[in-house]
Amino acid sequence: MPPEIFLLLVAAAFLAGFIDAIAGGGGLITIPALLLAGVPPIQALGTNKLQGLFGSGSATLAYAAKGHMDLKKLLPTAALSALGSVFGALAALVIPTEAMEALLPYLLIAIALYFAFRPGLSDQDAGRRISPKVFALGLVPLIGAYDGLFGPGTGSFFMMAFVTLAGFGILKATAHTKLLNFASNIGAFTVFALSGSILWTLGLAMGAAQFAGARLGAAFAMRFGARIIRPLLVVTCLALAAKLLFG
Repeated sequence: MPPEIFLLLVAAAFLAGFIDAIAGGGGLITIPALLLAGVPPIQALGTNKLQGLFGSGSATLAYAAKGHMDLKKLLPTAALSALGSVFGALAALVIPTEAMEALLPYLLIAIALYFAFRPGLSDQDAGRRISPKVFALGLVPLIGAYDGLFGPGTGSFFMMAFVTLAGFGILKATAHTKLLNFASNIGAFTVFALSGSILWTLGLAMGAAQFAGARLGAAFAMRFGARIIRPLLVVTCLALAAKLLFG
């Protein structure tokens, strides 16, 4: 790979880490960038999971350090996300995803409209609609499996679940989303690594950039809260929907 392309991919990873730490959707930047650079699709997905580990891990540490989550308490839920992602990634080897590709843009548009127009969304917690056990055992593995099977919009789905069903404020939901997304990245990464689908040198370089970008993005999110998370989440969902609809 030419050095200038390599450096452009590293720069793309930094930007993706920044955006992903706030609103998710970093893959919207890195996967197309990898494909445009000539990386084969399966290696693009595997390399993206490697570098994404650094971004989601960096954001998770930043939010945890400021007290926005209790890592020890959430480890069992994170493990369920990782387990779901393993099964999803294994299924991706045999299950066509064309139907999911067709449906996903409309789901993302619905999520964008929800966050754009629902009144009262803020960093304050609201009433929980389902029990923590149902949330952890039912929804978390399902979204984790989606991340392993397909991937785009995983952070948006976790955000929607935390805000609408767990009653979390937007900043708290963002912090918890990063942890569960980090866990699902681990699950899918394991499958791709064992199948030899990762470009390690490129993935680690992009991962270092993701780590730095995510650290900066998490700092912005914690400083500005819903004022920056809400609009960026809407824009990210719409951009991802447009990418899936129009290529």
